[in-house]
Amino acid sequence: MSATITTVEPPPVPAPRSSTLWPRLARPAAAVLSGALLYASFPPRPLWWLVLPGFALLGWVLSARKLRAALGLGLLAGLGFMLPLLHWTGEEVGPVPWLALALAEAVFVAVGCVGVAAVSRLPYWPVWAAAVWTLDEAVRARVPFGGFPWGKIAFGQADSAFLPLAALGGTPLLSFAVVLCGFGLLEAVRQVRRHRAAGTVPRSAVVAAVVTVAAPVAAALAALPLVDDSPEDGTATVAAVQGNVPRLGLDFNSQRRAVLDNHANRTEQLARDVKAGKVPQPDFVLWPENSSDLDPYRNADAREAIDRAVRAIGAPTVIGAVLTPDTGPLRNTLIEWDPKNGPVDTYDKRHIQPFGEYMPMRSVARVFSKDVDRVQRDFGRGRTVGVFDLAGTKVGLVTCYEAAFDDAVRDTVKNGGQLIAVPSNNATFGRSEMTYQQLAMSQVRAVEHGRSVVVPVTSGVSAVIRPDGTIVERTKMFTPDALVDEVPLRSSLTPATRMGALPEGVLALLALSGLGWATARSVRARNGRKGAAAAAPEDVPAGT
Repeated sequence: MSATITTVEPPPVPAPRSSTLWPRLARPAAAVLSGALLYASFPPRPLWWLVLPGFALLGWVLSARKLRAALGLGLLAGLGFMLPLLHWTGEEVGPVPWLALALAEAVFVAVGCVGVAAVSRLPYWPVWAAAVWTLDEAVRARVPFGGFPWGKIAFGQADSAFLPLAALGGTPLLSFAVVLCGFGLLEAVRQVRRHRAAGTVPRSAVVAAVVTVAAPVAAALAALPLVDDSPEDGTATVAAVQGNVPRLGLDFNSQRRAVLDNHANRTEQLARDVKAGKVPQPDFVLWPENSSDLDPYRNADAREAIDRAVRAIGAPTVIGAVLTPDTGPLRNTLIEWDPKNGPVDTYDKRHIQPFGEYMPMRSVARVFSKDVDRVQRDFGRGRTVGVFDLAGTKVGLVTCYEAAFDDAVRDTVKNGGQLIAVPSNNATFGRSEMTYQQLAMSQVRAVEHGRSVVVPVTSGVSAVIRPDGTIVERTKMFTPDALVDEVPLRSSLTPATRMGALPEGVLALLALSGLGWATARSVRARNGRKGAAAAAPEDVPAGT
């Protein structure tokens, strides 16, 4: 009888925990990093090009992901982007409103990322994906409560090589081109790696990769002739007054008379400088939003302070005031003040800020922040486009928050504005990045519409911007100052101004077409799998 030797296999050695954990964490970590790169591409950092690796990384994160996974990864990317970008919103009211807004905006980004993942299996996927991102920005700029366009990729491109595209198709085309180039970089890297591994790659795939990178760059170069700062209608000498505020924070306007006096005094100082020959006589003067929170129609002292300053400088002056009628909502108003005739024209802000100038869902919002009740009386919306005739110059008026909205700026130019004024108040946001982000919007608007843009601010960074987006004069933060500069006036319309919302509409249709195609392919594949499963022969029992 022979002995049987049984060999016992040793149990498998479990893989080190770190080696199994890393693959699971790689994409979530990369998603957060991609959002952080998008944030870092925004002002005040001159790192606009970081948006390209940011989208390349985001494309890798989302490629071929199931929709549920894409939603979670997109939310991480959105938080990595929006949390630092919107930190200024909690400057004086604490973290809850900031976190709520950042989360809401990140959810929009997450939904857009689901769309990007859905089209990532299509041929020429970077084109479809960039269109989906642009559609997502368009929706976010409109809902809820009138939308919140902050964080639109175009607004981080004020110093970018892609900026001329704003004159061709506005901020939607600029965003689309930048996102396309970022996703195209990922596809180009993939095709290079495949070529090295396989020795050959289909020519169509190579062409697709090259085109998605080269086309946006070529389009930006082709759009360069549209960027023109020549004085078609001559020039105007404009003064922007920054009076500063007595203290930072939400309570800055509790000293309303001090804010008004600061601007009146700085204007009178400007008048003395003109008389001494230190600066040229301005054709007109711009004060910031909220430079007089005392209603000059109801307060004789405020009216006299403004009248005295305007008579001293001897030029029509735009005053930012809060009007307080006996009944109805408050009005955030710009007043044209003539040195001889006093107030002669007004413009009421049309895009007012939810949770700042009016309080939607007040009872619900109060649960999250007691600062809700600081807004005791809501502001009302203006209904007419603001264009003042200031000493023969048609000046389009865009009040602060409105600069983020395409239609608000475009309307002023289509209604004859030869120059754009953006009176703003950033005092409630301290020394945060908000004023730089908003200034970059004005630079983009200058190129988009081929207009000089003047930004008078109470306490942030006031500036004079040429039609090519160049800042030629700027103030320091929280420093009383007055900028005086001769700016070119223009009346021709860029293609972006002429076409209005058409480029955005075309890109939205492109996105919807891609999403429809991806959905149809997914349904066909699912039906094909079901059909194959139904046609498969049943298992036959062994031994029969």
